[in-house]
Order: sequence, then structure tokens, then C-alpha cells
Amino acid sequence: MKDLATERLRGRADERLDEIVARIDGYLAADPDLSFQVAAFHDGVAVLDAWGGPHLSEESVMVPYSVTKNTIGLSVGLLVERGELDLDERVAHYWPEFAAKGKGAVTVRQLLSHQAGIPQATPPLTWEELLDHHAAAERLAASPPFWHPGSAFGYHAVTIGNLGDELVFRVTGRTLHEYYEQEIRAPHGIDFFLGLPSGHEERRVPVLPMIRPVADTTTMQPTAIGLHTWVTPGPQVDLANDEASWRYGHPAGSGTGTARGLARLFAAAVTGVDGSAPFLSPDTVWQIGQQQVHGTDEVLGLPDRAHAIVFQKSTSTVSFGGPRAFGHDGAMGALACVDPDTGIAFAWTIARGAWPGGADPRAAALAVELGRILPA
Repeated sequence: MKDLATERLRGRADERLDEIVARIDGYLAADPDLSFQVAAFHDGVAVLDAWGGPHLSEESVMVPYSVTKNTIGLSVGLLVERGELDLDERVAHYWPEFAAKGKGAVTVRQLLSHQAGIPQATPPLTWEELLDHHAAAERLAASPPFWHPGSAFGYHAVTIGNLGDELVFRVTGRTLHEYYEQEIRAPHGIDFFLGLPSGHEERRVPVLPMIRPVADTTTMQPTAIGLHTWVTPGPQVDLANDEASWRYGHPAGSGTGTARGLARLFAAAVTGVDGSAPFLSPDTVWQIGQQQVHGTDEVLGLPDRAHAIVFQKSTSTVSFGGPRAFGHDGAMGALACVDPDTGIAFAWTIARGAWPGGADPRAAALAVELGRILPA
């Protein structure tokens, strides 16, 4: 890669990406407040590592909200790879208490593709319970589902982190945080943490609020289930910016790291990095990346939503790769994904996302364009 030294953009990029570099530099020229990191690997080799704007530096770490969910999916993938977890086994086989209130037949596949019907507990969970390795999971296991499991799907925005954490614990005797740290993050040198360790605090930057355009008068119309899902009694928590959240590192929404770390995470899993073999086989990548559901989300009320095992799938609404691509975006604009067919592992973190949120369209377009420019 060659060094970048424009007035606004810093970093390194493969010489074949001159057009993409010019485009990214143009984003910064058009918006002096824009601050992002962008990184990509192609077949395990770094091809793009750049940053710009007043709010982020090369080593800045931040919370990319639901992009954190990729750690759940890849941790589950490693358990599948090792034969320790069967996606078609009943959750209750590993976690007997989960069978309560008609959930005995729910499979791991259904649980991890937002089909289990427990995006919230009954009564609703507090943040104290959610930021705990077992408390929320115990209450979710005891709660009735909001729909017959498998009959529909709806985004388990926060609870999928607690459910995945407990499932990993029941299989391994380790929390998801411990399993991810010991089996994935540390061995592969990944700069993305579930729970920011002491000594890294000075690197942390806050997520800034989005700015709603004055001309935008649209309003969200959540479903009845959605309205209930977002009700969290007691003291509220800012997932990205409250220390209780980023210090804990909720696997559904408050991991902390860099775009470089997120792109490396996917590359290590799917293509391998630094000349090493990937930690997931092509068969496991196919299993966890295969679309499980598509259609209208019962919680968000949005059409054209699709999920694999935890991961989002690329759709016409949010396209970040080909038919086998998978990953996850974040509420405030971040995105991390991989396309096994092109070998592109991509990540984008942003300090202030574009309204109305979700994957920054610029990031999704870059991920697709990288797959077109670089040969498979």
C-alpha cells in the first residue's frame, strides 16, 4: 500500500484504489465535520486503512452500536466449526430453563436469527439487568414469546446479546466476552473489544448525535411489539457513551474498537490474515452467512429486512455486497461486513452518522465497489 497525504485524508491504500481514495477525500471536502475510519482487507491482505476529520484519529476507538453483533455471530461460528454447537438443536438442549412458556422447540438457528419472539422480557428488562452476564438471560428464558417462535422475525436489538452470551456460557462455561477475548480477539490481534480494557481509555472518542435536516418531517411508526421492546424501566443508559456500557461491552451494541480492528476480525474469520488460515472453514462460513429470514420485521415494522445467523444480509434497501455477503450495521452509521465471494472484509466507523441512521450509504457503496475493483 502507498501512504496517503492529502490535505484531509491520512492512511494507506492499494494503488488500484485511487478512485476510491479520491471519493473518500471528496466526502471530507464536502463536510468539514465528517470524521471516519475506513479499512478493508482483500484475501487477507490490507488494501485500505484511512481516516479523516476532526473527531477521529488513526488510533481512536469508539462504539459502533450494533456492528458489535458481529462478535456474537463469529463466536457462534467458531463453536459450530468445532462441533460444540448445532444450529438445528433445540436451545433447551444446552439451556434447559429456556424451554419455559412454550419455547421448548425453539432451535439455536431460530434464536440467533431473531425468530424466537423475545426482543424484550415480560415485564421489561432494566439496563442493570441487560448489562449483566446472566440476569437478563434468566428473565428472557422465563418470558413468553411475543409471537409463535418461527412464525415471524423481529429485531432483538439488545436481547440477542444477552441470549447469545448465555448460550455460549451454557456450551463452554465461559461468557461470550471471555470466549471472544480468548479464542478470537487476542489470538488474532484484533483491535475491537467487548469491554474496553484499562489503559485504552485515552483512545476512546464519543459517538456524536446525528443532526436531523430541517426539511425532514418523517416520523417512525413502530409496531406495537416495537413500542414495548424499547420500554426500559429505571435509569437509562447511553449504549455508546456511558461508561457502564462501554466498560461492560454489551455484545449487541457496545463493543469498542477501530475500523481496522473490525475489518481484521472478518478477514481472520473468512480469508485469514498475515498468511494464516481463516479460523472458520468455508462450510461454516456458508452456514452462519446463509439467509434465514427475509421480509417485514415485526419489531421495526420495516420491509426488506434479512438476517443470517445473527448477521444482517445485503438487501436492495441496504446493499453492501453480493448474495453471500454478511455483516452488520450500527444505528449511528457504522458498518462491518465480509463477502466470501470477493474476499473483501470491510469496516467503517463514523463519529457523527448521517440522518436517519443505519448503515451510512457511503460505506455500503464502498464495500460493493471494492469487490468490483479487486479481482476475486
